[in-house]
Amino acid sequence: MDDRALPITEHLAELRTRLIRAFAAVFVGFALSWSFHVEIFDALLAPAIESLAESETALQAIAPTELFFTYLKSAALAGLVLALPVVFWQVWAFVAPGLYASERRFAAPFAVISTLLFLAGAFFGYGMVFPLMFDFLRSFETSSVQAAWSAREVFALTTRLFLAFGLAFELPVLVFFLSFSGILTAKQLLRGFPYAMLACFVAGAIITPPDWVSQVFLALPMSVLYLVGVGVAYVFGGGRARGSDASEDELPATIAPPDP
Repeated sequence: MDDRALPITEHLAELRTRLIRAFAAVFVGFALSWSFHVEIFDALLAPAIESLAESETALQAIAPTELFFTYLKSAALAGLVLALPVVFWQVWAFVAPGLYASERRFAAPFAVISTLLFLAGAFFGYGMVFPLMFDFLRSFETSSVQAAWSAREVFALTTRLFLAFGLAFELPVLVFFLSFSGILTAKQLLRGFPYAMLACFVAGAIITPPDWVSQVFLALPMSVLYLVGVGVAYVFGGGRARGSDASEDELPATIAPPDP
């Protein structure tokens, strides 16, 4: 095997290829979703729509192009969700050359678990947090001020939190790879839990609106998932820390990464 390291231009070319394939998968998902853009929009914004219905109001489209571009973004978000397995597979394929041969067997589990965690986080936020958040925000209306939210603004807030909850639930994967790659041990990660919990609450305060409901419902699951990641890392991780004992057959590849 040729052990020469790839030049930076080769890595950049590989990154470009992986990005093109990921974006192509998202575009295909977008094309498939466009026929259902109204249904996707209604389903995504259902928590806000139902909250406003209690005040006998509805979402407002203020600008002439507001609905059209919001429908486009709805289909694009659905396309991203449909393309998640391909996107995560491309991520794994890009980092695979730097892994030991024994580590590359995690390719399929990585794509599947990452997709399921993202969906679990996104739908946890959608089903548990969004109704409470919109009811909380609507509770500030008075007899002189009625809540009349813009469809564009509600969509932007919903999408941001939908993605935030999805990415937050990827924390076990991140923690696992920190241990699996030998950067940190499971014990070091466990000792850092108080700092990680503080970081979760700070992230929750930055990402979510200025209400304690969404902040707590984002930060607490992240803290629990951090511990889950530490537990998984303790059981399965640490391969790089023991890398000095690996045989030559298990050394990381330095030639072109495998195609999916």
